[in-house]
Amino acid sequence: MSSASIDTPQTKDRAMDDERFHYYEPAQGHGLRHNPFNAVIAPRPIGWISSIDRDGRPNLAPYSFFNAFNYEPPILGFASIAWKDSVRNASETGEFVWNLVTKELDTRMNQTATPLPPGMSEFAHAGLTAVPSRHVKAPRVGEARAAMECKVVDIVQFKDHKGQAVSGWLVLGEVIAVYIDRTLIVDGVYQTAEARPVLRAGRGGDYVEVTPDRMFEMERPAGSSIPAHHGS
Repeated sequence: MSSASIDTPQTKDRAMDDERFHYYEPAQGHGLRHNPFNAVIAPRPIGWISSIDRDGRPNLAPYSFFNAFNYEPPILGFASIAWKDSVRNASETGEFVWNLVTKELDTRMNQTATPLPPGMSEFAHAGLTAVPSRHVKAPRVGEARAAMECKVVDIVQFKDHKGQAVSGWLVLGEVIAVYIDRTLIVDGVYQTAEARPVLRAGRGGDYVEVTPDRMFEMERPAGSSIPAHHGS
């Protein structure tokens, strides 16, 4: 009997996996109607990034690859699959602003993803107010209930596991100023769900809204949390 026909624990485990899981290797294609990668890793906060170019013209665009990465100093970042205006502006000016997307702004956020002719403002196109920032030249969205002014600390071009550069860039920024709608702060604690933030959930147009009735609290294990960061 050849070794290939021996029924080992490993082959049994693989057979069970094949029965239970849709398995694929990205380099070979996913075999589904829609790429599940960004639908599985979801929901994700939206990087609604405002910036200006070297001539002082504002730009506003949403990015679905976005998150916070550090507490002290506070660092957040957004990623783009191409060298788009936001990345170029951040590279040239060293600044950008992140703006919170909430339910009342979801349609206008979506409008800022429209490819516009050079010189046209996404702020004007979506009926949004460009409000001057305090420490960066890029404006913030006046209607946003929270915003963070950022100074660029690094821009990284992605590579594959073979070390080959790919079309994708991560822009990391240190938060130097924060704006929070006072109505969202209760007893010194920011009320995440009261803002009704909207998050990206994959496919072409899937989103999630966080609401108070869907929030829950879980006590963290002793020693796993830093009170200065997570509260007490």
